[in-house]
Amino acid sequence: MSGTLNKVMLIGHLGDEVKVHYFEGGNCIGRFPLATNESYTNKQTGEKVVNTDWHNIVIRNKAAEICEKYLSKGDKVYVEGRLKNRQWQGEDGQPRYTTEVHVQDFTFLTTKSNSGNSQGNEPNTATQNTQNSSTTQAASSPSNEPHQEDDLPF
Repeated sequence: MSGTLNKVMLIGHLGDEVKVHYFEGGNCIGRFPLATNESYTNKQTGEKVVNTDWHNIVIRNKAAEICEKYLSKGDKVYVEGRLKNRQWQGEDGQPRYTTEVHVQDFTFLTTKSNSGNSQGNEPNTATQNTQNSSTTQAASSPSNEPHQEDDLPF
């Protein structure tokens, strides 16, 4: 083990629609803002105070397409991933910085009841592992092959 950990878990509401950008070769990347709230009561005034933090969410490939199809502004979602910092040069020549959450797993928390879709088998909750989908698929289906060596550290 390397002795470090970069893991983020958030439950929040989408601040905008999922925007997907497609690249040559079929890959794509989706982005959306996620709002998380903290609320408390001010002891001096007795007033309820709500602080909102905004997070830049980045999701890739099939998971991005699923989010674009089923999520909309205001929906509640759980995301789990890693923090990534990016730097670039703006049009004015000044350096720009951003911190993003690169999603590895997610779950839809808003149920879509009779949202106008005629398909009865659409999921109202989905979990997607964007890094190890082939590993998950192989682990969930029984295999008739002889025992294979795995890379698990335990």
